[in-house]
Order: sequence, then C-alpha cells, then structure tokens
Amino acid sequence: MPPSRRSRAAEAAAAALLALLAAACGSRLPESDFEHRDRGTSTQAAAPIRVGIITSATSPVGGTAFTGPRDGAKAWFDRLDAHGGIDGRRVEVRECDDGGSGVGNNECVHRLVDEDRVVALVATTALDYAGASRVSHARVPDIGGQPIGAAYDTWPHLYGIYGSLAPRDGTPGWGGTLYGGTEVYRYFKREHGARTAAVVSYNQASSAAYARLVERGLRAEGYKVVTEQVDFALPNFAAVAADLKEQGADLVFDAIDSHGNARLCAALDDVGARITAKVTNVQNWTSTVAEDYKDAPRCRNALWATGSSRNFEDTSHRAVREFREATEGFGTRSQWQLEGWAAAKWFTDAARSCAPSGITRACVDAFMQRTRGYTAGGLLLPVSYERQAEPPRTRRTCLSVARWRDGEGWVSQGDMDRTCFEVPQLPYEP
Repeated sequence: MPPSRRSRAAEAAAAALLALLAAACGSRLPESDFEHRDRGTSTQAAAPIRVGIITSATSPVGGTAFTGPRDGAKAWFDRLDAHGGIDGRRVEVRECDDGGSGVGNNECVHRLVDEDRVVALVATTALDYAGASRVSHARVPDIGGQPIGAAYDTWPHLYGIYGSLAPRDGTPGWGGTLYGGTEVYRYFKREHGARTAAVVSYNQASSAAYARLVERGLRAEGYKVVTEQVDFALPNFAAVAADLKEQGADLVFDAIDSHGNARLCAALDDVGARITAKVTNVQNWTSTVAEDYKDAPRCRNALWATGSSRNFEDTSHRAVREFREATEGFGTRSQWQLEGWAAAKWFTDAARSCAPSGITRACVDAFMQRTRGYTAGGLLLPVSYERQAEPPRTRRTCLSVARWRDGEGWVSQGDMDRTCFEVPQLPYEP
C-alpha cells in the first residue's frame, strides 16, 4: 500500500492559518526530460499548450508566503520550452493571483477555466480555494496543488501533491472526517529516543485546534506531552521556555506562526534549554533559516523539517541537482519550490502521454486518474489516488527528514524511501 501523508495536509493548512494570524497583528537538464518528436509541425507554428497557475500571492499572509510552488512550476516550464516544449509545442502559463480571498479565487477560476480555456491547473496554492467545485464540475484536472484546505480530499479531478484515498464525492474525506498518521512522532521516538514532547499554541481557535491534533498523535505514540499556550497579542515566550527546560522536553512542536517560532527559539536559547529537535513543517523548509533564526544559534541548529518530498538541498540525487541548476538565479530556495517543479513535471508527463491523440483536458485527467506510485523522477514519495469506501485504520507511511546545520544548510537524515512506519490513522475535522 502506498504511503499516506494526510498529516502533511493538516500541517499545510495549519501553517497557512497561523501565517494569516501573524499578518493580522544555468545548466542544461537532461535531454531525456525535454525531448520531443517531430510531427511535421514547427514549434513556431504549433499552438501552445495553455496551463493555469492560481496563487494567493498578495494575500493577507504576505507577498511570498504562497509563491514557492508557482515559482518552481514556472522554472520547469521555462526550461521545458527552451528545449522544444511538448511534442514541438510550447507551454503557455497563465497566472492568476486570487488575493487570498474566496471571491478572488472564483474570479481566477472563471478567467482561467472559462475564458482562457486552460488544459489544466498546475501547482495551485490558494488560501481559500472557493472555486474548487467549479474546477471539478468543469472536469479540469488540477495537478499537484498544495492541500491548504480540504479541497483535494473533496472533489474529483483535483489531484493534490500528496495524493488521496478519500472518495472525493463532494464531501471532505469520509463523511466530513479526514485522517492523518503518526509517522513523525514515531520517527523521533525510534531514531532519537524522545519521550517528552511539548506543543506550543496561541489562545486562538485555529492554533488551539491544530495543537490538539498534534497532542493526540503524540499521546498515541506514548509520549509524555507538555502543553503550553500563550496569548496571541502578548505572548510570554520566556515563561514557556523556562517551563520547557524544567519539564525536560525532548521535542518541541508548535501551532504558532514563523515570527513566533523565531521568538520561541530565542527564548529557549536564553534559558539554556537543550532540546533534541524543534520540529517544523514543509512550508518553513527554506534556505532563509540563518536569517530568520539569527538570534537563536543553538535552537536554530536543532531545527528539523519533515515532509513528503526529497530535500531540496540533497544534491546527491540527480533530480534535485536538475531543480537546483534551473533555479540558480533564485534569491532563496524552498521545499515548496521543489514541489511546484514536481507538479509541473507531472503535468508534462501526462501531456506527453496524450500527445499522439491530442492533449485535452479529458486525456490529461484520465492519466491522472490512473496515477499509482508517481514520484516525479524521485522527487516525491510515491503518490496515488484511490477512492476507498472506508478510511484505513493503519498505513505504511514514509517521510522525508532533514536537519538544519550552520554552514551546511538542510542535511537529509536517511533515505525517505526507507524511513517508513506502520502507523495508526487518526481522525480529524478539516
């Protein structure tokens, strides 16, 4: 059975909500990837293949919070077109910024789906995917989107970057309930002997709800759990850090925003707390750690990230090297950029399979429906889409793990294809 990463979706949703809270206060890629057949039509004369990218680029969260997947996808398509496109046709990317609102998202869907007649959406990253049902009813495949909400576990024709087993019949998950695994907590218990874990949250509904989900997972894995809640407007991180030191916490998880995380880390350094890991999620898996955590060198070097895609700094892997070469001009790099690159490659593989008969929405969607164990050339843990009538009670789940080291960046911890566990699937409400 393929790996389950529903907890990744819960993390992405929580990270988006927490960021919103904060806002309220050179080289060539291998020819094999870009080769095309000469079908007697010149690249200049052939009609372009039109795809759409919806991004909450100017949302209340901030200008760069959601742009990583878009930038990674565009980098793939730029390089693809430079090498002849798909079957001699270039890919024309139509972008739309929905502003992070449901109204804006519906406007983007209307423009791209109805007016621009895109073949597919790619690497959607929307704070409020209000137009998801419209995309589904139009039978437009949405490929490799970030599951910030429950849309990718609700609607057919939507294919999130981490896959889904849910029926996707118009109701989230199974009767309104989603399921996530405990693999992250199992990993730190097995590999590092962690026994006491802290969960830090704000006294705000979304933050507290995600914290409760983390607590449940930790308790299911046998941890002693220390809960800490701080005031959103006036957080006392010094008091939290002092208590975590006294309680002897091995791990620190959180349901707070990036700025709060940096302040918490600085407070932990100030009191001399020594923790095994300060665990963050894929949205914060970026190259800007040294700057973001400049006031917390000890805690900074205890930062760990977990996810479902190969570390963007793992240059031992060819597919990662290709991504890095194509994004050499980027000021910063991130895991979300790599996942956007993977989403664009996914569309390309689907479109190439359709080229002999015609690259249409229906053909691309049929390719996606057949997806079993897709990895984007080794960048993703195997992704599948199934429609299981009942949720699984347990699943074999794999994860990608990296640790920050000053002077080295994010250092991969083991092989993500072999870091796997049979773990329970716990229910949660989207």
